[in-house]
Amino acid sequence: MRRDVTRKRAEAHRRCAACPLLTDCLYRAVVEVNVSGFVACTTESDRQDIRRRLAISVADTEIASFGAARLGNGPVDHESVLAARQAHPSDTCQQLAERLGCSTSTVKRHLRRARQGLIAEATQDVSVLPSLDEVLDAFSDMESGRRLMQVG
Repeated sequence: MRRDVTRKRAEAHRRCAACPLLTDCLYRAVVEVNVSGFVACTTESDRQDIRRRLAISVADTEIASFGAARLGNGPVDHESVLAARQAHPSDTCQQLAERLGCSTSTVKRHLRRARQGLIAEATQDVSVLPSLDEVLDAFSDMESGRRLMQVG
């Protein structure tokens, strides 16, 4: 069982590492959105460690615990969801999610934010956000530490 989990994680890591959107995805997952699961070659714990190292925090977002699994097309921004809703007003949240390549809960979260008028940035002041290079350095240090632990 543990060997199977390790194998699946290694496969997910390999696929993430080969993705041309890795750096964009990593930055958003660390700095902008507190997502669940394995994203951009990192676990939730890995991203929390990187945030601690960078002295940043990301506000938790309300996420419904239902909906289809993420389809893997990368992060979907707020404007894209609202544009899809405007273009297809009679679509269900599931249909919008399929159009956008994201989960139903992602669509619901963005629509709820729009209804509640909470479009303001969910993170801290833009002037204190780390650069992409700082995030990549922290990620690289974490990966190096992981490799050392596997060897030792």
